[in-house]
Amino acid sequence: MTLTYPISSNAAHPARLSPDYKSTVKRSPSKPLVIMPHTLSELTGPVYGHETVRPGDADLTTQHKSEPIGERIIVHGHVLDEDGRGVPNALVELWQANACGRYIHVRDQHPAPLDPNFTGAGRAQSDSEGYYKFITVKPGAYPWGNHHNAWRPAHIHFSVFGYSFVTRLVTQMYFPGDPLFPFDPIFNSVTDEKARARMVSSFDLENTQPEWALCYRFNIVLRGQNATPMETK
Repeated sequence: MTLTYPISSNAAHPARLSPDYKSTVKRSPSKPLVIMPHTLSELTGPVYGHETVRPGDADLTTQHKSEPIGERIIVHGHVLDEDGRGVPNALVELWQANACGRYIHVRDQHPAPLDPNFTGAGRAQSDSEGYYKFITVKPGAYPWGNHHNAWRPAHIHFSVFGYSFVTRLVTQMYFPGDPLFPFDPIFNSVTDEKARARMVSSFDLENTQPEWALCYRFNIVLRGQNATPMETK
């Protein structure tokens, strides 16, 4: 018996060329892609092995001597397949700006303070049910120079690895009710409204910890008609 799965709409993923997102004009392909054969290393091993994930990697607030500045939050959810089943042992990585909207990167010259107690990167492995969990601080918005008075909404970058490098997927998680949504061409490069909504986390009061941290749920659907939009650039 042959199994067929629903295919997600092209509008569920951002186009390689999104003119309002100016850097795509220069970096999007103008000629047909050249398919390169995969090597054995690409097919059999991820860049970062699952076995190196340590328990503390998922808590970005305890990676240094002191706690970072900002609003502590919990981000959790499931990595799911097209039928809503949890995907076990997926390597989930995240990176983000600090509470002031600045990355620890030489190219980030946004005049906001760096936090010596926040690196902005974490790793976790989904459990047998596909569940993952991070503790971090809520990132700040930041200017990015794409157009006049351009600011990126608060967001967290997510990367999900299967068992080889070529199975890596990358997306962004946003926070509900952000007033910058209408003005952000990266967020709006996903033209399907329902698909765009799948990049926005939901506030999770049930798993919010009293007097300690708010919680947000973000499920990552890898494929199918309810797939989370993934970066294709």
